[in-house]
Amino acid sequence: MNYPFGRNILLSTVGFDRLLNAFTDLEKSVSENRTASYPPYNILKVDENNYEIQLAVAGFSQDEIEISVENNKLSIVGKLKETRDAQYLHRGIATRDFSHDFTLADTVVVQGADMRAGLLIVRLENVVPETAKPRRIEIGGSLEPKLVENRQAA
Repeated sequence: MNYPFGRNILLSTVGFDRLLNAFTDLEKSVSENRTASYPPYNILKVDENNYEIQLAVAGFSQDEIEISVENNKLSIVGKLKETRDAQYLHRGIATRDFSHDFTLADTVVVQGADMRAGLLIVRLENVVPETAKPRRIEIGGSLEPKLVENRQAA
C-alpha cells in the first residue's frame, strides 16, 4: 500500500492499518476537492471524552435533516422539502441541500443530536474500553501462565 506520508511511520506501529487507510482516504478527498463547505460547521472538544459537531442549518427543520452512522462514518444530510415561490428582494440565507460525512474513531459513538438557535448539534463520546486504558504490566520470571489453586486446609 502506498501511504502519502512515507513508509517510516510503519516501522514502529502495529495494528494501525485502518488509521493509515483513513488518512489516505482523507488525502484523496481533499485532493479531489470534495471538502464540503456548506453549511459551515464547528468541531468542539467539550472535555476529555466528549465532542460536538455543530452545523449551521438556518432554514432547515428537524424533519429535513437525516443523521446516520454506518461503519464509523457519520453522515448528515439536509434536503429541503418545501420550496417557496416567494419573490425575494434579498436572499442572503443559503438554503440548499447538503451532505457532510465525518469519519469517527472506532471508540467514538453518537450520543444524540439537538437543534438550537439555528445550529444542529451532534454529541459524540469517546468510549475507551478498559482494555485500552493504561495499565501496569508486572514483570514475571516465566512466560507460562501461572496456575493458582485454592486449597483449603483439611
